[in-house]
Amino acid sequence: MTRSIRPWPAVAAELIAVAARRAPADLVIRNCAWVNVHSREVLEGSDIAIRAGRFASCGPDASAMIGPGTRVIDAGGRYLIPGLCDGHMHVESGMLTVSQFVRAVIPHGTTSMFVDPHEVANVLGLAGVRLMHDEAMVQPINVFVEMPACAPSAPGLETPGAEISPRDVAEAMAWPNIVGLGEMMNYPGVIAGDAKMLAEIAATQDAGKTVGGHYASPDLAGFHAYAAGGPADDHEGTCEADAIMRVRQGMRAMLRLGSAWYDVKAQITAVTEKGLDPRSFILCTDDCHSGTLVNDGHMDRVVRHAVDCGLDPLIALQMATINTATHFGLEREIGSIAPGRRADCILTSDLATLPVETVIARGEVVAENGACLAEEPDFTWPASARETVRMGRKLVAADFDIPAPEGATRVRARVIGVVENQAPTRALEAELAVVDGLVTGDVAKDVAQIALVERHRRTGSVVNGFVSGFGYDAPCAVASTVAHDSHHMIVVGSSKPDMALAANRLGEVGGGVTVWKDGEEIALVRLPIAGLMSDAPAEEVAAAAEGIVAAMAACGCRLNNAYMQHSLLALVVIPALRISDLGLIDVTRFAPTELLLPA
Repeated sequence: MTRSIRPWPAVAAELIAVAARRAPADLVIRNCAWVNVHSREVLEGSDIAIRAGRFASCGPDASAMIGPGTRVIDAGGRYLIPGLCDGHMHVESGMLTVSQFVRAVIPHGTTSMFVDPHEVANVLGLAGVRLMHDEAMVQPINVFVEMPACAPSAPGLETPGAEISPRDVAEAMAWPNIVGLGEMMNYPGVIAGDAKMLAEIAATQDAGKTVGGHYASPDLAGFHAYAAGGPADDHEGTCEADAIMRVRQGMRAMLRLGSAWYDVKAQITAVTEKGLDPRSFILCTDDCHSGTLVNDGHMDRVVRHAVDCGLDPLIALQMATINTATHFGLEREIGSIAPGRRADCILTSDLATLPVETVIARGEVVAENGACLAEEPDFTWPASARETVRMGRKLVAADFDIPAPEGATRVRARVIGVVENQAPTRALEAELAVVDGLVTGDVAKDVAQIALVERHRRTGSVVNGFVSGFGYDAPCAVASTVAHDSHHMIVVGSSKPDMALAANRLGEVGGGVTVWKDGEEIALVRLPIAGLMSDAPAEEVAAAAEGIVAAMAACGCRLNNAYMQHSLLALVVIPALRISDLGLIDVTRFAPTELLLPA
């Protein structure tokens, strides 16, 4: 059984009795170097007593708190740090269910996650969010849920599988595990005073909860109006000026290190060089795929990276613990080792390299030396969440034809330019050949075809375009039903027959990612839940995902974390050029644009 945490008032008398040495603790951690994130100091030779899943006493000798049934862990002078908190993330990016994601990150010391399930919301709507919420509730660590704000993320520019309304937001604010509103991606709507966006923000603030931000434009001229609308944090910064702007406007700057987003180094100088107050900064991951979780880590990886970027280890830990808890109004529950808080902590032998040796959550040892010891909760996603790839028809190579203007032998076309390790794309142009009346890609110029296949309403529609940056130099195709944010199907390739084969394969298996080369499938990840997630163990999904990366490389791709870039090509709220089911989108103007330029 997963151990639930009893509220503080119900256990206050027990905690007091232990601290007053009238009753024994359940667990005592002796001889540790207590990392106190409230005072930013290390207190050596400390004993930490735990009762009923909460810290009861933190300080000197706890001998009198040890009874016959007390478990004692001798820390041997090692550091005891608070369990790590991820202030903004999407479980679906790991290709895993909540249960499997949790099992992957527990050995890395993550004991609290603030998840925004807007990927599921775009496919399954409020019912999907409720399933994610309910699964989060039964985990052995703290998984708090933010109600998705934007489904669709850009109204009028894409068609999701389901929509979220202000009424849905207001309803979710009464659910027990909802802590706020997820990233407000429609920043143009907020700036324009859109009634729907402001109603969602109002419902959240009326409930006394936190509004998440998502200002993805590099142009900060509109940021003042966005901040005035109510968002309290933002993770879309990519440079020092972004971080400074956010904290000066009273927001928390969330600095992310995900599988493909490396935005900490460019922004942490606001603290290390400009001297801004670090209390307004939070570390997070945003998006991590399963391979990163299994092989590289989670929030421990982010903390190590921040330290490598010059941040004091104690400040880095504050940004990954108490700062996050305080932001969400949970500093009396999580984020520190102090009386009354949930007993979430990590034993480590070094604060800079941060080896995660023992993980304790709610007073129970849940991981030891990289092995997860927590029981897996019993939660099953229903059949309704597994039947979501509805293409309407089989596709053929001709569905990916791009007709040229009559009589043309060459044309200029708009091309989506992938930027390695960053979410924004570039708006490029390329001169392309016309063969038999059809515009073709150009392997020599690194211009491949991209198509968005509608998969929610059985329309059978296909929108075509061009993309550059993947480097494919063989006849190939990569298809994915993970296509932020509306999650249609994205197909990128240099061979139209392979593109059709890849798309049809995902329709057959119910969603996932597949790579085809020379008419043969060379890699597949099955994602049967909403076309986004698998309930298989993280190690299995990571191995399959690594197969995708290797297969993309076999087709000529050299990008770091290229699959993550692939999955964001339809993200019509981040500049500069994207594709949607409604056409090619110029995200600098938030308007459709033509694929082919005038002659």
